Amino acid sequence: MSSPIASVGLAFLLLSLALRSGTTQTGGFPSTACADPVATRRAGVIRSEYLAMRDGVRIALDIVLPEGAPAAETFPAVLQVTRSWRGGEGDTPTPTQQAFANRGYATVWMDARGTGASGGSWRPSPGAAEAKDNIEVVEWIRKQPWANGQVAGWGLAYSANAADLLAAEAGHRVKAIVPLFPAFDLYDDLIQPGGIFHLAFGKGGTDGTLAHDRNEPRLGPAGNHRGVRRVATDSGGLELAGYLKSRATTLGFLDGYRPITFKDDNPPSWDGSLNQRSTHAYTGKLEKSGVAMFVWASWLDGGTANGALHRFATLSNPQRVVIGPWSHGAQFDSNPFLPADAPLVPSVEVQRREQICFLDQHLKAATTDREPRVVAYYTLVEDRWKVSSEWPPAGFERHRFFFEDNHLLATKAPLIELGVDRYLVDFEATTGTSNRWHTQEDGRDVVYPDRAAADRRLVVYTTEPLTSDLEMTGTPWVNLSVRSTHTDGAFFAYLEDVAPDGRVTYITEGQLRALQRRTSTFDIPYRMFGPYHSFRKRDAQPLRPGRLAQLEFGMLPTSVLFRQGHRIRVSIAGADKDTFARIPESGEPTITIERNRDFVSWVSLPVKPR
Repeated sequence: MSSPIASVGLAFLLLSLALRSGTTQTGGFPSTACADPVATRRAGVIRSEYLAMRDGVRIALDIVLPEGAPAAETFPAVLQVTRSWRGGEGDTPTPTQQAFANRGYATVWMDARGTGASGGSWRPSPGAAEAKDNIEVVEWIRKQPWANGQVAGWGLAYSANAADLLAAEAGHRVKAIVPLFPAFDLYDDLIQPGGIFHLAFGKGGTDGTLAHDRNEPRLGPAGNHRGVRRVATDSGGLELAGYLKSRATTLGFLDGYRPITFKDDNPPSWDGSLNQRSTHAYTGKLEKSGVAMFVWASWLDGGTANGALHRFATLSNPQRVVIGPWSHGAQFDSNPFLPADAPLVPSVEVQRREQICFLDQHLKAATTDREPRVVAYYTLVEDRWKVSSEWPPAGFERHRFFFEDNHLLATKAPLIELGVDRYLVDFEATTGTSNRWHTQEDGRDVVYPDRAAADRRLVVYTTEPLTSDLEMTGTPWVNLSVRSTHTDGAFFAYLEDVAPDGRVTYITEGQLRALQRRTSTFDIPYRMFGPYHSFRKRDAQPLRPGRLAQLEFGMLPTSVLFRQGHRIRVSIAGADKDTFARIPESGEPTITIERNRDFVSWVSLPVKPR
């Protein structure tokens, strides 16, 4: 039965917030004031060559110049460092290379050390050697007769993180970067969210990287199968064959990341821990470089939005951040409130135009005005784009919703003495194989079906129907007062919308391994929007069976409008079998969620009424 106290409390909350609301709205996608690139040039042929590094390792490069330029004309250059082949044998310029050529840019695509047609050894953590390679390649570009000295970094996923590393190490020699869907914190945004191993990424990433390292053919643009492009001087393929033979023992992502439990772990096969090799470890160098950044992310793509907002709030560099409702790489619209086949907005072509316009501003303009620091973000359900010069945006206030009797999510703390819910962890619980984490493997669409059936495997807490619209923008976080029969466990919290017809729509989630639950206010590496966990070995804290523990952790940020008549739900799980590693590896733990006047459990939401 509904709680009248909860209903009155929620109505009061909405009324009080109504007096203090406000935000900037722009409606459609906030495009730059830049005309479409005019295709006055075509991409020339791909020229490949080797460049020897300081230690003799030979790095494979592809260079594409605008065709038909006068002999004396020079161009700004865009550098992409990839682990997934700079190109296939016989490929012609990609649409991206063609688009850059149309606008008068040279492109240099580079196989990272130990990958593709490049020599050397690749390591699971971005190595110091790779960072030095980047500097040498930038210096080489700047000395070429076709170059005007202006260089930018560009790329998706691995290449986005490489662009960050490029800017940090090359300093003022790189004017701007366009990191598309990067992981600012490799541990928490991608590989071990909340300290729980992203098993699906380990398996999927291993399949992909080992296939590349074995030079397994792939389907090329013309339909035939090809391997990696050989460098022109290696016409017989002997040099490439030698490199491929040396990679027989290269670790895939699964074996490379499996030994990792803590953020400061540094296995023998690595070149520095994830704490040392993530972009956030280079904030000092990035600040000093002054490089301008155009960062793309999604509310539905792993932790990319989380990282983009941490970056924005931490670095004073000129930044433009765009966060939409997309798959990894923005090939699909992934808005869970729209049909799965909803058209992509903006299109890939418009996205590319925006990126080129940004680079025009920083590499071509005679005088570059300082880039405005803005976040353009999309609000789900309302289906509007908004722009804010600060994060979190102004006008939102945090309010707690408490776990109560009858699985109610209430606005007032519980008064009962002995309220608890016991839950035998269901290790068959899942968010599927088309979720925000699986898109990281291959850019597939993100599709969350109705969660009503899935929630029957979980512990759920749901508000009364809302009496008016309520917007939530920012980082929710949860506090669980729990006991367990085991010394460790994985705790997942899902934020969902429950429609009047009973449909349950996924919005966002957070997770935490109980071993990593200790919070801290010291040595925080970047600006946080919720509780900070170091994930370091020294802070490990096993559960004591039967003893109370507090787990407070952030969910991934988002922006959503809850409509009048809908209800807000928080669901608690102990597993996501198709995505994350099982914790504990064996056993059948029972957890007890305390929800009484002495030990409360709650979710905190940054909200304002509409």
